Amino acid sequence: MSITQQYLLDSYRARQHGEPVPPAPGSHDWQVARELRDYRQFRAVVAGHPAHGRIREALGRWLHGRRHASC
Repeated sequence: MSITQQYLLDSYRARQHGEPVPPAPGSHDWQVARELRDYRQFRAVVAGHPAHGRIREALGRWLHGRRHASC
């Protein structure tokens, strides 16, 4: 059974029982992505690392063999 079929079945059952319809699949994907980004930035700050530019700095060290200045 696909995600869409399961959603339609759950929606039908919810309507039959007078319950609220569940959210559509994928409707909160961007919110989850933002919360994950915020959580990773928070963990970086707590650990004493810069919150932004970590990937670019690491790639620069790998490509050029030296440390770049943090922004």
